[in-house]
Amino acid sequence: MKYAKHLLLVLLATTVIACTTDSTPEQPAEPQLPELVMQIQKQARFYSTECHVHKIISHNDSQQLLGSILGQQFSIDLPLGKRSIAIPIDATVKAYIDFGEFGDDNVRRRGDKIEIILPDPKLEITSTHINHEEVKQYVPFLRKHFTDEELTKLEHAGREAIVKDLPRLNLTETARQNAARALIPMIAQMGFPTDNITITFRKQFTPSDLPAMLLGGDSSPR
Repeated sequence: MKYAKHLLLVLLATTVIACTTDSTPEQPAEPQLPELVMQIQKQARFYSTECHVHKIISHNDSQQLLGSILGQQFSIDLPLGKRSIAIPIDATVKAYIDFGEFGDDNVRRRGDKIEIILPDPKLEITSTHINHEEVKQYVPFLRKHFTDEELTKLEHAGREAIVKDLPRLNLTETARQNAARALIPMIAQMGFPTDNITITFRKQFTPSDLPAMLLGGDSSPR
């Protein structure tokens, strides 16, 4: 009888131990998209890349003699009448993403995979500068020097040349990569595996898209 009681206590102890051992570990909370959207919105205006552009704007013209002989128009370049100028212009161009425009539509989730669609990037020429000491010009004795109005037109032509060079700089792709480097660690901390996070723009931008992205900035060369 005593042996039977002892056996019963052993069985009960074994049962208690078994129940304790089989308990399921607590699972981490599933990431919540509204919290993710709010955290990304806090990034505000994210300057993702900056580059410096150097251009030399050159111009030359000749003084011409205009007239007509027997009803035929003619123009003749006068000797020693050609003047020329070269103006070096340096510009700073920045690309940024305004996460204040980020919302639920910028997030796509498929199971444990998540895609972040960035707001369209913006480009800004934040400054332009002319090194006046390095301006080179040649003006013949019989010609007048370049006027302030002519110099201003040439300077604006330099800014337009810089704008035309923007597609070559590939700023939108650099902006995407730098935004990904900033966002992926933050998203991973919220529970998404790094390999399951994709950062994209809504489309592949072309040179024709650049005018809509470009802000005025400081457009006056100094």
